Amino acid sequence: MDKPRLLYVNAAILLLSPIAALIIVPLYGFTVGYDAFEWSVFAAFMMATGLSITAGYHRLWAHRAYEAHPAVRLFFAVLGACALQNSILHWSADHRKHHRFVDDRDLDPYPATRGFWFSHIGWILREYDHVKDDFTNVKDLSRDPICVWQHKHYYLLVGLTNFALPLGLGYLHGQIWGTLILATLLRMVLNHHFTFFINSIAHIWGRRTYSENNTARDNGLIAYLTYGEGFHNFHHRFQYDYRNGVRWWHFDPTKWLIKTCSWLGLTWDLKQTSKFQIEKARLALQFSNAMAGLEHGPDADNWRRRLQEGHDSFVAKLDELSKFSNEWARKLREEQLLPRLDKAAMKRRYAELKEDLRACREEWHRLTAQLGVQFA
Repeated sequence: MDKPRLLYVNAAILLLSPIAALIIVPLYGFTVGYDAFEWSVFAAFMMATGLSITAGYHRLWAHRAYEAHPAVRLFFAVLGACALQNSILHWSADHRKHHRFVDDRDLDPYPATRGFWFSHIGWILREYDHVKDDFTNVKDLSRDPICVWQHKHYYLLVGLTNFALPLGLGYLHGQIWGTLILATLLRMVLNHHFTFFINSIAHIWGRRTYSENNTARDNGLIAYLTYGEGFHNFHHRFQYDYRNGVRWWHFDPTKWLIKTCSWLGLTWDLKQTSKFQIEKARLALQFSNAMAGLEHGPDADNWRRRLQEGHDSFVAKLDELSKFSNEWARKLREEQLLPRLDKAAMKRRYAELKEDLRACREEWHRLTAQLGVQFA
């Protein structure tokens, strides 16, 4: 089968820019040197463009995980163009296809099932079907004036943010080339490949903690390079959650930015999966893996019965506590202030349910530990 037509502009940018960076960045550094101002501009551009992709292109527009003030959306649109990863409409259309058809070799724009190279960069180098201007799955964004404006003026924004702005800052500082090399060339190469790591590495190496229905993995190391996007198995299981890292120790600065902006009134309607749904997803995968490991083991029927009972009891306790929490929240909304006695009684009942769930969780861990099953 003939390969699709090579996209020469894409190939030139994506293949030549890393080579140029590998040669020019150290060469200029050894012969001229970079100062603190130039490195500061590089860091500022790196953060602004990276977060514009993760918080803007990805979580705001592709997944509609929250809503944002027009000023925030405009910032993400302008600096997202600086990252040189196509317009919001193109990026979001491809990404929604990826989630809908994940791992499908024909319908997923960048399936890991076609190998590391293809999912990392190969999918952008040739004129595959996803390159066509098919925006049928982003009709909501096609009605967003900022998205439409950015799409119409994308190349102008690319030029202004990647060349005019760094050149202007370098001119004011008195060192044009150092600023341009770091804030444009090096930053652009890192922007590209850090994002591409999610499509490739985060679908090949890491843990599948919440679902094994696709290749997405949780990779904490990649989270440090992608502003928190490395917890990819969670993201594919709960794609409309504004968070990727849900544990307190998970590195997810994109989540922290969105949450901080909500305290300032700049973001709102932050979609968040309940902790009960998250734990049920983890439990379901643990149960499935444990049962699969018993297919030919000794005393398998007895273990299946014990696992089924432990699983069902755990789910029942999760559902009971979830229902009680929702009911309590509803009463607080409807009645504003509960009578003191009712409030005290509900607190006691909540504490009892939490203790029951804790005991059930410990029993489940003991049971699976006896089978030698280890979970994240």
